[in-house]
Amino acid sequence: MTVYLTEKAAFRLRTFIRADETSAEKGVRVAAVDGGCSGFEYALDIVDRPEADDLVYEQDRVKIYLDRQSEPYLNGIVIDFVESLTQAGFTFENPNATGGCGCGKSFSVGDATPEAVPCS
Repeated sequence: MTVYLTEKAAFRLRTFIRADETSAEKGVRVAAVDGGCSGFEYALDIVDRPEADDLVYEQDRVKIYLDRQSEPYLNGIVIDFVESLTQAGFTFENPNATGGCGCGKSFSVGDATPEAVPCS
């Protein structure tokens, strides 16, 4: 498997997916998109079905659709969900990242990284 969910992340994603369960194929699409202060941003989207070329996984009753073009940048990524007194959200531990920003939502991957966009 290429994408790993912690128990907390899987629980949160199941909650989001069940909140609007209109399709048996409903799941989370994971991608690396151009943008962010380090060049790539992590994208998590609840979708009704995978795109035609997505890689399809399932873990802990969560359907995971990985954008095929993002696979080299996200191979082996661990997605977690953290909660604290000041914030809550998904975090990403990416073994392919060669750099990242302080917020943890943006990363770079050597020479393959698109131009970074300053934080606003």
